[in-house]
Amino acid sequence: MPAQLRVVRRRIRSVQSTMKITRAMELISASRVARAQQRVEQARPYTEEITAALESVVSTEVLLSHPLLEQRPEGEAAAVLVVTSDRGLAGPYNANVLRTAEELQAHLREDGIEPKLYVTGRKGVTYYRFRQREIEQSWTGFSHAPAYDDAREVVDALVDAFHQHRVDQIHAVYTAFVSAATQRAVARRFVPLVIQETEERPPEPIPQYLFEPSPERLLDALLPRYLQARVFTAMLEAAASEHAARRRAMKAATDNAEELIENLTREYNQARQAQITQEIMEIVGGAEALQSTGS
Repeated sequence: MPAQLRVVRRRIRSVQSTMKITRAMELISASRVARAQQRVEQARPYTEEITAALESVVSTEVLLSHPLLEQRPEGEAAAVLVVTSDRGLAGPYNANVLRTAEELQAHLREDGIEPKLYVTGRKGVTYYRFRQREIEQSWTGFSHAPAYDDAREVVDALVDAFHQHRVDQIHAVYTAFVSAATQRAVARRFVPLVIQETEERPPEPIPQYLFEPSPERLLDALLPRYLQARVFTAMLEAAASEHAARRRAMKAATDNAEELIENLTREYNQARQAQITQEIMEIVGGAEALQSTGS
């Protein structure tokens, strides 16, 4: 019985130590979610403005031709950028992204297009290397707080592969940040750009622009920056989603630890009560034996 009590006490102390760690990680992730969400909100105006500028150039009456806007009829390969995290303990965050990436690759292969992997985050790199899947290029070390230079480095590699005809499309798979309670793994095609046409007239007359330099040169300058803004926004949303997922996972772990401590404490009290009862019965039994011996 004393050995059983020592085992239960040891388990209680172990779970309490674990609960302190998970609670601390929950608080840290909660503070980082707020900062990451703020960065997402700050990056959106720039993305919206550069998108509007690009649409203004494309919507001119001049017939424009640019590699990033055209669908290559002979396309045989597509770059798939998979945005994962560098660290774990984030619940199903990475599993959802990797599953969505696998679904996208399956669809591309059905269309006769061979996907080529470009991966950010150690979890994604480890996942594909363990399965002996070829990775064209990878980046790690910034998933929790990406910088614009990180997005620019990724986009430079993707655009370089596109211009050299190693890939004919550019897709990205990341986790979109909807709210602190909702994140969703999504797949988006970045290149060729999807230009939507509509017959509805805007409420105001369409402004006429005079471009200096030419629209073609403006496209050469705007399209890489547009892709950088899109990839950077995707990385920021993925970072916010990572922190939110880790906060939920650590909260669930803390709640489970508290429940386990309650159950172990109840088990300890029952075992302790049984030990006390047994000791009392032994004392009573001894006293009765002494009385019977004396008589």
